[in-house]
Amino acid sequence: MRHWLFKTEPDTFSIDDLKNAPKKTEMWDGIRNYQARNLLRDEVKKGDEVFIYHSSCKVPAIVGIAKVVKAGYVDPTQFDPEKKYYDPKANPDNPRWYCVDIKYASTFKTPIPLKELKANPALAGMKLLQKGVRLSILPVSHHEWETILDTAGVAT
Repeated sequence: MRHWLFKTEPDTFSIDDLKNAPKKTEMWDGIRNYQARNLLRDEVKKGDEVFIYHSSCKVPAIVGIAKVVKAGYVDPTQFDPEKKYYDPKANPDNPRWYCVDIKYASTFKTPIPLKELKANPALAGMKLLQKGVRLSILPVSHHEWETILDTAGVAT
């Protein structure tokens, strides 16, 4: 099992939206970056755990946890002109974009703001905190995962 951080803008899709989804499960679609796509397609697996990170908001923060319940598969929104993430260059015979399904696990009692993550020396190597790294899907090491759970007051 691996650990990940998935970024989302809370006014587009928040952890509460995931919590309120049917079966608390949602397709994590709309990824339109090739590096992030490759992670979804090749590395994110069923059973992996995910931090949900709210970005592009007043206080960017890790807000909770989800679990991958379906590994990478072709993102159907790329083929539908009625969908926000439609890609006219996508070809069903050679799809460009992939997604996974995630299921809500928990919301932290107190979100862990980016500022607090940056102040923690144990997280100095975390991809999220490295300059120039802007991917919406990022790997999280076991040590980083445990440090963040400890910071959130979540028992492991």
